[in-house]
Amino acid sequence: MVSREFSRTDRVAEQLQRELALILQREIKDPRVGMPTVLAVEITRDLQHAKVFVSFLGKDSEQEITEALSVLAKAEGFIRSTLATKIRMRVMPQLHFKHDTSIKRGQVMSSLIDQARSKDSE
Repeated sequence: MVSREFSRTDRVAEQLQRELALILQREIKDPRVGMPTVLAVEITRDLQHAKVFVSFLGKDSEQEITEALSVLAKAEGFIRSTLATKIRMRVMPQLHFKHDTSIKRGQVMSSLIDQARSKDSE
């Protein structure tokens, strides 16, 4: 058996990411969520659970982020039913929203590198 370039779980995760991004931007109107960005989706091999990694534009405090994640968790049923109209799957996976801090960590690393370079040039 020849291995495929993308597994089924990768293809499903990619499609979920695209559709979730649209749903969160267009359908979720709660101001506590703000402007969410779906950065990645990891789905289990049995397609039952999906971790959705999101970041929130303008939400910096831990309390704001926790509240936004809570709103998304409460809206999971609505989000799943909306997904089901767009993606044909036998079972729509449970969605688990997680805050992705990779962008913030990247900015910190970038500023540290810039500081180190400026010290080297002095």
